[in-house]
Amino acid sequence: MNSPVSVSALYERVSRIMPKAEWMAHEADVAAILELKRTKNAVILAHNYQTPEIFHGVADIVGDSLALARKAMDVDADIIVLAGVHFMAETAKLLNPSKTVLIPDMRAGCSLADSITPEDIALLRQAHPGVPVVTYVNTSAAVKAASDICCTSGNAKEVVESLGVPKVLMLPDEYLAQNVARQTHVELIAWKGHCEVHQLFTPQDIRDLRDAHPGVIVLAHPECPPEVVLEADFAGSTAVMSDYVAKEKPPRVVLLTECSMSDNVAANNPDVEFIRPCNLCPHMKRITLANIREALETGMHEVTVDPAVADKARLAVERMLAVK
Repeated sequence: MNSPVSVSALYERVSRIMPKAEWMAHEADVAAILELKRTKNAVILAHNYQTPEIFHGVADIVGDSLALARKAMDVDADIIVLAGVHFMAETAKLLNPSKTVLIPDMRAGCSLADSITPEDIALLRQAHPGVPVVTYVNTSAAVKAASDICCTSGNAKEVVESLGVPKVLMLPDEYLAQNVARQTHVELIAWKGHCEVHQLFTPQDIRDLRDAHPGVIVLAHPECPPEVVLEADFAGSTAVMSDYVAKEKPPRVVLLTECSMSDNVAANNPDVEFIRPCNLCPHMKRITLANIREALETGMHEVTVDPAVADKARLAVERMLAVK
């Protein structure tokens, strides 16, 4: 896997979505990363929003936040490099406290994670005594520690209903809570947090897409506004959207989510035409092959979680993972 020929052969994974000249510009970093992973006993976990040269070129484990959380528990390595945003690296550390977890750029944050604090949750508990708090994994470890259980966009409904209560505080994504509320009889009290990528999509965007591309199938992420989800043909997490395309093979499809998602799914589905009116996540795009290589070479930037926070945050994540 480490010889130049093998690195060049990796191009087959992305040949349908990336010009050869572009791949050649990445080959030196890819080769170096593969060798560093071998010598340092390291693995790379990459979110679905990472660029193709990372997702298909150097990642060992890929998926949405739920898949990465689950698979992080089974990692057999000394070092985990999280190609994603900071809350994902914290989650990997929570589930692997004895391992070194690195994030290539500490500035890779999240608008949802920034939208709520533990102090906010304390005030909400005062206003709604006895109501359990379900917190989206797109939050800091400190916020997870102040919660009862976590969820992802892929299992939010199941988590909410697993509590067996009539009312739940669901934080911090307002649109995810509203979209889940239509699927359950549990009353959901939402926070005003939003994803800066998904909140930009509008129903008019979908109508314009249908006019320009007759017959297109529109898949929306549940972090999109409810009116967007209602206008779409199908809604689900990034993993669910990817599975839908692989199974249904729509002739023409649009994924209303982050830009690189379409590229990564398109690489595995050559018979599907992808329309790409995507929005870019500036935080995800802070992760590059160059800084992944630097992280492995230098040990930057190690992610740690205060032990006083870690135990409670880990419990909230483990409760989520226990929900089938």
